[in-house]
Amino acid sequence: MAEIRAEITANVWQVRCEVGQAIAEGDEICILESMKMEIPVVTEVPGIVRELHVEPEQVVQEGDLLAIIDES
Repeated sequence: MAEIRAEITANVWQVRCEVGQAIAEGDEICILESMKMEIPVVTEVPGIVRELHVEPEQVVQEGDLLAIIDES
């Protein structure tokens, strides 16, 4: 299981995947917005999205868990 965490404090602008969806390396998990800049959060591992811990308009802090990817 791979944990995807926020690298900055930001607002969640869009969630680009759903629980159960197969994703490839480099796919977007969500898009964060900070200081009027859009910051895509991409996965570094392929797998299945097992958990999403964010929704649009939610505020996340640096280090917050965004998603869990099952690599198996």
